Amino acid sequence: MTEGLLLFAHGARDPAWARPFEAVAERLRAARPGTPVALAYLEFMSPGMEEAAAQLAAGGCTRVHVLPLFLGTGGHVRRDVPLLLDRLRARHGDAVEWLLHAPLGEHDAVLQAMCDACLSKLE
Repeated sequence: MTEGLLLFAHGARDPAWARPFEAVAERLRAARPGTPVALAYLEFMSPGMEEAAAQLAAGGCTRVHVLPLFLGTGGHVRRDVPLLLDRLRARHGDAVEWLLHAPLGEHDAVLQAMCDACLSKLE
């Protein structure tokens, strides 16, 4: 089984907005060179989720971890992401397992990193 990671961000009209997300994807690729990593966007930017997912599947991934790069479970994560995953499951059938994880902002390590960054401004 080949595992991949699909990072999913909102997207924006300003290309500079994506820089932090691109940096995360590059750091992940450097840390895990054998793990396919794709970055996709909901709107305004490309690739979209379906295109990025197809690249991972074409690269041999049979299990893909989908990680929304959102701070919380808002409307996009609650409504849009499940619909997109349903499309991926219909398109790829049993060939790929798509595992949706909680948004990044709900992970304790991220919350702690945000807290630490805020506290560092007070030192």
